[in-house]
Amino acid sequence: MAKDPYKLLGVSKSTSDKDIKKAYRALAKKWHPDKNKGDEKAAERFKEISAAYTLLSDKDLRAQYDSGGIDASGQQQHPFAGQTGGMGGGYRNASGQQMGGDMSDLFASLFGMQMGGQAGHPGQAGGPQFRRPPPRPQKGADVRYALSITLPEAVAGATKQVRMSDGKQLKISIPEGTNDDTTLRLRGKGNSGVNGGPAGDAKITISVKTHKYLRRDGNNLRLDLPITLQEAVLGGKVTVPTPNGNISLSVKPGSSSGKTLRLKGKGLKGKGVKSGDLLVRLMIILPEEMGEDLKNCVGAWEEQPDPRQKLKINMNI
Repeated sequence: MAKDPYKLLGVSKSTSDKDIKKAYRALAKKWHPDKNKGDEKAAERFKEISAAYTLLSDKDLRAQYDSGGIDASGQQQHPFAGQTGGMGGGYRNASGQQMGGDMSDLFASLFGMQMGGQAGHPGQAGGPQFRRPPPRPQKGADVRYALSITLPEAVAGATKQVRMSDGKQLKISIPEGTNDDTTLRLRGKGNSGVNGGPAGDAKITISVKTHKYLRRDGNNLRLDLPITLQEAVLGGKVTVPTPNGNISLSVKPGSSSGKTLRLKGKGLKGKGVKSGDLLVRLMIILPEEMGEDLKNCVGAWEEQPDPRQKLKINMNI
């Protein structure tokens, strides 16, 4: 028997589309075949929640299910409901549009269920007989994946692979400048069609991991760059690692920690995206073990004015 899609996702019928998507993403990450390699039970669970979300994320299908026209096992509750001109009239969706044939092929692709037909009107032995029209080709169900990538991969673009529920590897090209929560569509990479229909699509939702030193600010990139005390005092050339390769940066003598340097055109790039800048904030890092020479050198400096006095911060809250 097919399972209730709401129960599969752990939500109720009153749950919003946004929260249903949130619940699906959490479950997809937990049961993804890449995280449960060799676990057939996890692969089947992932396939079920993907099918459930495919149904509930479609406005018309969700309304058809909620209205009771179809039960949790995929069986028609009212074989004549919504039909015009006999069995060949078909169903109407939530928008009032006529849908050819019945929903059996669609639910077969979603939950693997076959919906039985009726030879006559229920309760009427020997009632009028109707000939079921030949099944129409149906597009296969879409499959959904959740894929986490690093911020450098999102900025510079990357090629990744995910394992599909049938064990096949799917190659995914991450475009340069991809945002968090972006959904990529790969046409024809979903489940096979029914009755000669086209295959569904693969939809990959991208989540971008946070980075310890790098973050995105619109089209700009902000990088916290560790430098040594010697580089801060004496200045010099330092190497700056970026998602698009290393670049050289000049640090002026006497640069304080927290000073920000702007490198124009070295930020976010991508198709249709205006290139941003790379904002490098210098962060002085002292050695874990300071030798006596460094301590003596610092101790020999002439007394310096308290730099905090220039801030004039009013702490009378």
